[in-house]
Amino acid sequence: MISFPRMTAHTGCMGTPDNTLKSIETGLRLGVDILEEDILITADGMLVLSHDDQVHAADGSEYCISQMSFAELSKLDIKAHNGSEDETIRILPLDSLLTYLQGASVRLNLDLKSDACVEPVSLWIEQNRLLEQVFLSGCEIDRAHLVKRVNPRLHKLLNVDAAIFMANNYTDTAHQICKDAVSAACFGLNLNYRVVKPELLEIAKGYGLDVCIWTVNEEAEMKRFIEMGVHSITTRHVSALIQLKELYSC
Repeated sequence: MISFPRMTAHTGCMGTPDNTLKSIETGLRLGVDILEEDILITADGMLVLSHDDQVHAADGSEYCISQMSFAELSKLDIKAHNGSEDETIRILPLDSLLTYLQGASVRLNLDLKSDACVEPVSLWIEQNRLLEQVFLSGCEIDRAHLVKRVNPRLHKLLNVDAAIFMANNYTDTAHQICKDAVSAACFGLNLNYRVVKPELLEIAKGYGLDVCIWTVNEEAEMKRFIEMGVHSITTRHVSALIQLKELYSC
């Protein structure tokens, strides 16, 4: 029997704007296992939900999150990613997610967008007693080792650059990234689905590592990787993955 992968809602799932409460509420309503959100930090140390440091206000002005206080940032109407062309959002603090996590079984994948986030995120996780509910991605090898040094208790995935598979022997590369993940105390690999083959699954299994893939939005591709045995599928098209889970449960 196939072990169905964990269902991860990419921020902005089902056409909602990225890094918004609407996206989070949509993922929760549909019943996903994991919510993925992007993390940056303001000049005054506030962790916020955003993919890009540079953001564009509704009037066309550009701002850098890392150079602004949260008070300044929170006053801006920001052009939404993945919403309608004229849709705007307000940048949210990471704390806004706490009410959604308390008493819920859903896990949270925090995709770190800068090294400056590492220590504050570690403190946030520890203070809110979320060690078992929150894990980190956005960690290529140097950042993964930084996380390990800052707090070895944190759970994290190793982000793998797909380009290394194009330039090197596939088997050798698979072993190397697994060794890198183990050396940084990662529990798994986080990869673009296009470079994942059954061979990688077998090699990763030998190292005790999960294989988590992003971002799969087509149903046919979802089926292929479900049957391949990946451990998590990140998707914006959550409803399709939910329907497949129901189908495979029959």
